[in-house]
Order: sequence, then structure tokens, then C-alpha cells
Amino acid sequence: MLSDIEIAQRATLKPINDIAARLGIPAEALDAFGRYKAKVSLEYIDGLKSRPNGKLILVTAISPTPAGEGKTTTTVGLGDALNKIGKKAVICLREPSLGPVFGMKGGAAGGGMAQVVPMEDINLHFTGDFNAIALANNLLAALIDNHIHHGNELGIDVRRITWKRVMDMNDRALRDITVSLGGPGNGYPRQDGFDIVVASEVMAIFCLATSLKDLKERLGNIVIGYTREQKPVRARDLKAHGAMTVLLREALKPNLVQTLENNPAFIHGGPFANIAHGCNSVVATRTALKLADYVVTEAGFGADLGAEKFIDIKCRKAGLEPAAAVLVATIRALKYHGGCDLKELNKENLAALEQGIANLERHVNNVQNHYGLPCVVSVNHFTFDTEAEFKLLQAKLAHLKVPVISARHWADGGAGAEAVARAVVEVAERGTKKFTYVYDDALPLWDKMKTIATKIYGAADISADGKVRTQIKQLQEGGYGHYPVCVAKTQYSFSTDAALRGAPSGHTVNIREVRLAAGAEFIVMVCGDIMTMPGLPKIPSADHIDIDDNGKVVGLF
Repeated sequence: MLSDIEIAQRATLKPINDIAARLGIPAEALDAFGRYKAKVSLEYIDGLKSRPNGKLILVTAISPTPAGEGKTTTTVGLGDALNKIGKKAVICLREPSLGPVFGMKGGAAGGGMAQVVPMEDINLHFTGDFNAIALANNLLAALIDNHIHHGNELGIDVRRITWKRVMDMNDRALRDITVSLGGPGNGYPRQDGFDIVVASEVMAIFCLATSLKDLKERLGNIVIGYTREQKPVRARDLKAHGAMTVLLREALKPNLVQTLENNPAFIHGGPFANIAHGCNSVVATRTALKLADYVVTEAGFGADLGAEKFIDIKCRKAGLEPAAAVLVATIRALKYHGGCDLKELNKENLAALEQGIANLERHVNNVQNHYGLPCVVSVNHFTFDTEAEFKLLQAKLAHLKVPVISARHWADGGAGAEAVARAVVEVAERGTKKFTYVYDDALPLWDKMKTIATKIYGAADISADGKVRTQIKQLQEGGYGHYPVCVAKTQYSFSTDAALRGAPSGHTVNIREVRLAAGAEFIVMVCGDIMTMPGLPKIPSADHIDIDDNGKVVGLF
């Protein structure tokens, strides 16, 4: 059996101008990066504003497991399937971070016969967007220390600098460091640290900005720290936002590529959903909606994290309204949530499956009743799945009145997801649900967090120590109370304990840390042991990635 990268390398790609032409994008609106990828000019995009929007379809999933679910693969397969049944469809995905690519996850461009290509390019640097984001972030960090070194006219308190440097790699050694050692010529020593690029506020701003003007305004609003009087100091006070925007000017143009079936795909931006808001750029999504009848996008990890933030942050800020959601699951993953050992997942186990279905049920309930979206459950088929297991799954979900469809796009491409595509069109056209946010803008920050925890996570309450409660109160009183909340927590459980599978209830969600993202316009609530700079596993994916004597990349995924 061929690996994902071998399948991608055997694909017959069409010139990117041909892919663009299918959407009506002229060649002069493209900045090509070789033959098979290009950026679309912002001037062209600006001219699309008067066009009506297509229907937005959100792909989300159950709580992820080591067994795998295949959310990105489903997004690609569904896009191909919609085109196959005669709909004009475009997919919108996030760009992969090099941290997971060389760390635990491997590549992130779909899988099997449902991939976006050129796969190696997309996973390795792509068009340089993440590098531009890192540079803009670190320029601001350098300007902060430079300002302090040259007299500190703004009176920045070096103990209250909140801005961190970033890099697009998992490196636990950089989480907490000391900078400016070596004497007066190197500045004032202080405690610092690195986050991964996808956790940077610059990444969040990049993905929420609607134009260059909006991007510059948001960058200027970044709060980098405080004075001794605890007054906020912003990036614009350091005159940093103009140069940062220059670094991001080209990156803001969305990237156009194609699927294995030569259908158009936008891949742009990439904040993680467990530590950021987990959605591709607003610019890419809005552009796709003007060019297609259906736009299929995904939100990171499960529907409790990615989908909630997609709705309460991205849709709220950008004025988007999805027409339907697809909830991805596998029978193997549900058995894992039911307590089945990882090594036993390929064996029929109806008892574990029945137990694990509770995870899927809660996600479906959230999607239908708390997000107000019609829902289709897409079950990625494995050859180990039995007929009895699939029938049990359908029977247990019958009370939710949601289509439960076996999908085979990993093996068969778009043809394997046609049934899912038809179900999505049916529920999207029917429009029986009323889209809603989880909480109202006017709720205080503490109550917003509590609403998410109790409604979406099944928690009994939230908690925080006195210091964190004071910070939340100060943010509320400082004029940030209307901001949405971005929860940073483990993706593996509804709780903050990654080991609690299924659908735990009655737990308490502890808020460990609070961060203001004034440019992105949300408040990050860090819960549990989640890290904004991940570490590498004992055996990272980098161990298997190589290049042969002919320059061919191997082992990427």
C-alpha cells in the first residue's frame, strides 16, 4: 500500500492558472510560486465584495484520539465529492505548522486519495507565510528590548513585559529563558520565553484581519506589557505596527492550490485550536465564499474546541454564518473513548463502542443545540469495521435525528464521499436550524468562560486562584469585557485532564493563566497543563523524514 506522500508524488497536477480559471480568477491576479501554487492579489479580492456568498460548511470532529479521525481528509474528500455531484465547491484549510510535521503528527494535507497538493511544499515552508509571521512577531520583541536599552522613554516595566518571541518548531528548552545577559551592551537582563508561531497573537491577528488596513490597526493594538503604574504599552507606542505590516503584506494574500482531483483549495494561516482559535484566515474564507456555491472549511480538533472558537470568535468577528456542520468520527476512535486498549481497536467490541458513543453524542448535541447547525455525522471507514458496529452506531444516534454515513474518501477520493456530500446539500438547503453563538457579547468574561465550560464541556463549574481572578476582573474593568474568550486546553478530553475519555461530566475547569490578545480582540484562558510551546515526543516524526539521492522527500507522512 502506498503512503500518503507516495500517492501525492504520483499525482497529475494541473497548472495553477488552470485551477484559478475554473473560479474565474484571471492570471494577472495571481502571484505564482512555481507551477502549482499561487497567491491571489488583494486588489482582485476587494473587487469581489458585491458578489453573493456561497454556503459555508464546517467540518469538525469528536475529541481526537491516537486512533485517528481524519478531519482534514474528510474536508478534502467532501470538497471533491461536492464537485463530483455537480456543485461548484472550494475547500479552505489551515497551513501546517512545522512543529507537528517534525514532531508527533507528521504532515497535515489530508491523506490517502483525499489530499491537497503539492504535499511536500504545503508541509515544508509552503509560500513563507509562517516565516513572515514569526519575523513580524520577533521584530516587535526586538523593538521592545531595544527601546528599553536606549533609555526606556515609555517607562516599560521589565517585570511586566508579556510579549514573547516565537519559532515554528516544538522546543521545550525555550519555554522559559533569560535574555540580555553579557553586560550593559546587551541590554537589561530579564525573564523571557518562546511560544510556537501558531500560538502567536500575530498569527491570530493575521487570520482574523479583513484587509491590510485592518491588519495594521490590529497589530498596533497589541499590548506588549505594562508600565510601573500598570498602564498598557501597545505596539503602536513603539511605532512597530507599520514595519510589522510590511513584513506581512505579501503573506496576507491567500494561497491557492489543488486537490488530487484538481479541485481548488485555499490554504492560509494556521493557529492551533488547543492554544489559539484554530481556523484558517478570514480573507481566504471570504474569498472562497465569493467564488463558489459551497465552501468546505475545518476547525481544529474536536467540536468543543475548534468549532466553538470558529463560531464564537471567527464567525462573530467576520460576520460569517455556516449552513451546516459535518462531524467526523471513526468506529476505532469511539471504541477508544469507550475504554478499549489502543492495541485492540481493530477487533469488534460492541461494548466499548456503545460506551464511547457518548463522546460523539455530546458533540452532536453541541453542534445542533448550542451552535444551532444542522449536522451530518461522517464515519471514516476502516477495513476493520464490522457491520454490527456500524449498525449499533446508527441505532444509538437515531434519537438525535442526524444522518450517520460511512465515508470512504481515503480509499476512493471524492467518489467515496458522495453520500456525505448529498446529505450535506440536503441539510444545508433545508436550513431548519437557527445559527447561534454559545454566549452573548455582553456577558462578563468570567460568565463567558463558565458558559463554555458548563454548556460545551459538561463541567459543573470553573475555578481560578486569587491572582487569576484579579486579572480577569482587571480586564473586565479595563474595557475588554466584550471580547470573546479563547480557551487553551487539552484537545483530548471535554475536561482539562487528557486521560479522561468519553464524555466526562461534573468536573471543574481550572483557569491557570489569562492572556490579553488586544489586537486579535479576544481573551485567552489557559486551562490545565496545556503548553503554548509544545515539546517533541521521544520518537519525533523527524526521525523518519529524509531525502534520497535524487532529491525526493520520503517519510513525511
